Amino acid sequence: MSDRLETTATVIAITGSALMAGMWFFCSVALMPALANRPVPEAIAAMQEINVVILNPLFGLAFGGTALVSLGLTVATFLRLDRPASGLLLAAALVILVGTFAVTMAFNVPLNDQLAAADPGSAAGAEVWERYLSRWTGWNHVRLVSSTASVVLFATYLIRR
Repeated sequence: MSDRLETTATVIAITGSALMAGMWFFCSVALMPALANRPVPEAIAAMQEINVVILNPLFGLAFGGTALVSLGLTVATFLRLDRPASGLLLAAALVILVGTFAVTMAFNVPLNDQLAAADPGSAAGAEVWERYLSRWTGWNHVRLVSSTASVVLFATYLIRR
């Protein structure tokens, strides 16, 4: 990978990581606490709708695009580990891949699927919501920390290389 392409990819990865960090931050500090304060059927219905609406091309580009660019940077960095500060670039890419993409696919998406099947007005739905709220939010905190750490690591790499 040329230096120019690597720089461009790193800037794209920083941008995507920052967008994701901002979204996870909003979810952790505003969205989920607000939903926790609403009546359970209302909160379930709102989150079910959010989980449908979020699946759009802009989110897909930011979330999936950042993962793809980070995967490319991971492979390219493995081929050039002797370069200055390459460990920072590798760490940044792996943190976003594992801490955001893999966590989302392994934990948040299955929780979203469980919530999608819940009847908002039922006792069973309320049980799903209680588990969902704490688990989803906990894994969202992991995504927030990971995305933020990736921004710092990618930027530090650009400064130090």
